[in-house]
Amino acid sequence: MALTIWHNPRCSKSRSALALLEERGLAPNVVLYLETPPTEDEIAAALKALKKAPRDIIRKSEDAYKSLDLADETLSDAALVKAMAENPILIERPIVFNGRKAAIGRPPEAVLEIL
Repeated sequence: MALTIWHNPRCSKSRSALALLEERGLAPNVVLYLETPPTEDEIAAALKALKKAPRDIIRKSEDAYKSLDLADETLSDAALVKAMAENPILIERPIVFNGRKAAIGRPPEAVLEIL
């Protein structure tokens, strides 16, 4: 089974989700998305797999959210995706991908639904 996790090792939820996968004998491809940010196309594909809109996976508590005025409801989905690509700290974490399925690991056990 080919799994990928957009991982932030400083995030407890991300560490927990990765540990859950590893406890099951799975070795996901770990993408340190803050170091290797996803492109706009990759974020759009993630949204499709998650069946979510950009506002559903954007971290509203981050300084970048406030400084870029991303709460502005007139911003398009494309503008939000661009902001996430340019500021990957804005992407909710972790996101685990399994083929065309994806899940946000909040709570970490949510990633088990796509295995």
